[in-house]
Amino acid sequence: MTGVETERMTGGLARGAGAASPARQRLAVSLAFLINGLFIGSWAPQIPVFAARLDLSPTGMGVMILGFGLGAVAVMPVVGRIIGAKGSRLPMLVCNVMLVLALPFLVLAPNVPLAALAILFAGISTGGMDVAMNANAVAVEKRRDSAIMSSCHGFWSLGGVIGAAIGGFAIAHLGSQLHGVLVGLATLAGFVVVLSFSLSDAPSGETAPEALAGVPHGEGGTGQGGGLLSGPRGAVLIGLFALFAMVPEGAAIDWSAFYLRRELGADAAMSGLAFAAFSTTMAAFRFAGDGVRNRLGAVRTMRLCSGAAAIGLILAGLAPNAPVALVGFAVMGIGISNMVPIAFSAAGNLRGLKPGAGLSIVTALGYSGILVAPSIIGFLGEHSSFAAVFLGLSAFLLVTLLAAPLMRVADRQG
Repeated sequence: MTGVETERMTGGLARGAGAASPARQRLAVSLAFLINGLFIGSWAPQIPVFAARLDLSPTGMGVMILGFGLGAVAVMPVVGRIIGAKGSRLPMLVCNVMLVLALPFLVLAPNVPLAALAILFAGISTGGMDVAMNANAVAVEKRRDSAIMSSCHGFWSLGGVIGAAIGGFAIAHLGSQLHGVLVGLATLAGFVVVLSFSLSDAPSGETAPEALAGVPHGEGGTGQGGGLLSGPRGAVLIGLFALFAMVPEGAAIDWSAFYLRRELGADAAMSGLAFAAFSTTMAAFRFAGDGVRNRLGAVRTMRLCSGAAAIGLILAGLAPNAPVALVGFAVMGIGISNMVPIAFSAAGNLRGLKPGAGLSIVTALGYSGILVAPSIIGFLGEHSSFAAVFLGLSAFLLVTLLAAPLMRVADRQG
């Protein structure tokens, strides 16, 4: 293939759906979020099968999962630079194609070295697509009169619920390998729609080198309004905000069931409801979140979300029994639901940085908390109590409550 042919192909991917209607562009990016969530939800029930097939100990499986997270975080800055040069559509589509292969590679890997490569590939695919689809959602949002980011994350949550709900049944009745292949085919079908209708937001040629360098542009690096909320400094601040929101989220996902079982005496069935209560309210309120944000603005919405999440964690930590803890985790899900989507909108609207650069910083910082925090939380819970840990983590949400004014750039249009 010649250089001209290569440029023609990548240019076609980057420009392809520029004329799609706004409704179709929103459909395409929402479907990208659902596809990404579907993979995560489908992978979760595969984990014990994967570990058993390769005879991995819990420690060995933990190292594998760490590799997944490291691959995801490592690729985020790279994709951010590509977005600055080529727009978000091209890397979103490329990572979507990679995701078609990710679960089949994982379920077919015959030994530990190839499985390690497969899980690194899966992390790169999901992490790269995460940055690109969020950047594309920001671009679509800027072309509309109303927010869409929370509902996009709602589709991600919905994809996760679908993948997890169907995955266990499919593995039990069809086998893990056929399940992996079918998820790959479903991802491919979704890719066709994303390819057909997704928004092309490629920058003009004269701004591409500047964006690729990842340096501030347009206003000497200070951005309109200057101050903290522009350029790399603004992205780091919003990234730390996302980190403070995502560490409690990760704690609820990873340790809520363990807490109910070990400290509140719940049986296996009830302990599993902790994650269900949290994830269900989170998904439902993500779909409602755009309307709330359009009415109240990003700052007031973030304050309400931070307060609700903190109250939920405190209620869970002080719960005298499992049912009260379930209510706490459900309230926490309401609060957590729109915190990260608003932070991502804010990152995409920073002046002095291309959307891809800001989003790559914010996603890398936010997801690094989910990568590192579970082991620390587990250690603290083992040596004190998970009730005390949850109460302590509520302080993270008080920080986001006080720092909510950082989110005012999420409402910036254009």
